[in-house]
Amino acid sequence: MNDFYEILINVLKSNEKYFSTDGNLLRNAVYEDANKMDISLIRMLLSNADIKKRFFTDVDGTLIFDKQEFGFVINNREILPDSYTRFKNKIGLADKNGHLISGSSNVELIFPYKDCVLEGGQTKEDQKRSEIFYNETLAPDEVDRLLYPKAFCNTVRYTKDGVEEISEFNEDDNLIIKGNNLLVLQSLLKRYADKIKCIYIDPPYNTENDSFGYNDNFNHSTWLTFMKNRLEIAYKLLSNQGVLCVQCDDREQAYLKVLLDEIFARDGFLNCIAIKMSEASGVKMNNAKKRFPKLKEYILIYKKPGFEGFVEVDKYEQNEWDNENNIFIENITKEDREKLIELELKEENNDDDVLEANKILSKVKKIPLSERIKRENFTNENEEKQWLFANSYRIIKTAGSSSLARLLKSFDKIPNQDIAAALSKKGVLFFYITDFNRETTQPRLQVIFADANLFKNPCDFWQDIKTTGAIADEGGVALSNGKKPEKILYRLLKMITKPNDLILDFFAGTGTAGAVAHKMGRKYILVEQLNYIHDLPEARLKNVIAGDQTGISRVVNWQGGGSFVYCELAEQNQAFINRIQKSQTDNELAIILNEMVATGYISYKIKPSDIAENINDFNDLTIDDKKRFLMELQDSNLLYINYCDMNDSEFALSNKDKTFTKSFYKEA
Repeated sequence: MNDFYEILINVLKSNEKYFSTDGNLLRNAVYEDANKMDISLIRMLLSNADIKKRFFTDVDGTLIFDKQEFGFVINNREILPDSYTRFKNKIGLADKNGHLISGSSNVELIFPYKDCVLEGGQTKEDQKRSEIFYNETLAPDEVDRLLYPKAFCNTVRYTKDGVEEISEFNEDDNLIIKGNNLLVLQSLLKRYADKIKCIYIDPPYNTENDSFGYNDNFNHSTWLTFMKNRLEIAYKLLSNQGVLCVQCDDREQAYLKVLLDEIFARDGFLNCIAIKMSEASGVKMNNAKKRFPKLKEYILIYKKPGFEGFVEVDKYEQNEWDNENNIFIENITKEDREKLIELELKEENNDDDVLEANKILSKVKKIPLSERIKRENFTNENEEKQWLFANSYRIIKTAGSSSLARLLKSFDKIPNQDIAAALSKKGVLFFYITDFNRETTQPRLQVIFADANLFKNPCDFWQDIKTTGAIADEGGVALSNGKKPEKILYRLLKMITKPNDLILDFFAGTGTAGAVAHKMGRKYILVEQLNYIHDLPEARLKNVIAGDQTGISRVVNWQGGGSFVYCELAEQNQAFINRIQKSQTDNELAIILNEMVATGYISYKIKPSDIAENINDFNDLTIDDKKRFLMELQDSNLLYINYCDMNDSEFALSNKDKTFTKSFYKEA
């Protein structure tokens, strides 16, 4: 076997791309070319008789390449013939053929329809139809036409003074778009590729609960296809410094993370935030014996390669006093503490910082906090608590550290004062008590000021945000389930964005992301397909402009103002869908059928003559079955008017809508 392996290596050496500069075989490069059936590699392998015999089978004059066996040989130099297993030094996940997935440079989450595009309707009628998938290889023309940029209509701008008809889109306009979000995203690419700083989405959770109006009853693989199509476009829309935040629950979180790992690469994963979303009470506790009640949801956060870190972490205030803070420091002022904080926050510390800190600390004296409290003669616990928080800048606790103890014990001299400063081995400034117990390996010596912990980093478990009760009426719009508190979006946007950065939410729901972005001075784009867009996100943003005082308004001192543009994808067959949904009689549906057939905008799979010949069968259907048939009769590529077709007189698009559409796509 080793002789054959050497033969293979010598053949591969004819292409230098398969070897590093120091002569090592680049196995992944070879393996990838084998999987792609790279012509130059195949020719190279066929040039040697031994290799040809080993990896190629002649089938009626045609040579078939066994790329699986070739990949195994490339990735496993030592193959033992005895029972000591050919995976002598290999441990890991393998496929059903025994090939280690670590041998592939592209491990993927695989599911049915993955190579398809799902139009993905979200109305309740759409739930009753068979979802339409277009295979990207077998139906490229269908996919291309489905994803053409669309024309816009019904364009208006809302300001504090009211609403105005518009025919032009401006660079600084906020935007709410009504239409299928896959098609809207593809349309946004023409203007916003690589320009969006933060995308937040709260997609359907695939929970079989459709009370929100979403088609939230996808089967598993359909849901993954639905998300993959949209997330791939979202990646293209994000700037190189951009961040994606996807809120989800346990049902799909694990699969969604693997899917996002594939789209953003594993290096793009930033955090999985767990958020406490409900209390351990109510109906959910009735089933507590069967499974633990669900209290949390997740936010998966992914970054593009140019991400440089959070702008500002939104810390939250502690309401309870930490009783470990039990030492009071006399002779220190607020100005002294502010200077110590300034020294601590420097990116790099040096000996001069130590000297300056020690000069400040040389005058302080530490006494038990309990002794200091006795002097105040508080009349109740609330008075004492208020005093503790007000004086937190001169109250400390100590923490144990064996590494700092070893460092301090190595010093020739310790300053003659109660508290001193020093540099750690990594050059970080720290404070310590000088009379620590030198007989123990981990003495409590490191000084931690109480004021440093009054505001805490939420880390990756957010349990401080109120997500029940009062949030139901945030923004002046009500939604019993699925509404997210403004504080969640505030925290994310504060961490990720700066004023005037662009935010996108293509599952707009109640418009929380837009409301928060508006109040924080960020630009935003919201996308929603369902008709409640007028009652929820559109109404909410009008309330924000008018000076809404719910949610984060007091935190950011919101006084109202600003504007947003509302528009819709120009409907073609979508207008028929809307009529089908509203129809309540057989006669209404019969009229719609005749009009649909007359326009010719029906699925290419169905001949109009077949409908005419079987009209009695249609008439015998129930109203619900007639609606389902008419929904499936639609040509989904003709739901909306394509930008390239908008001048066709048949669509009767107004000059105002055409002008707006051109300005959106930046064309004269």
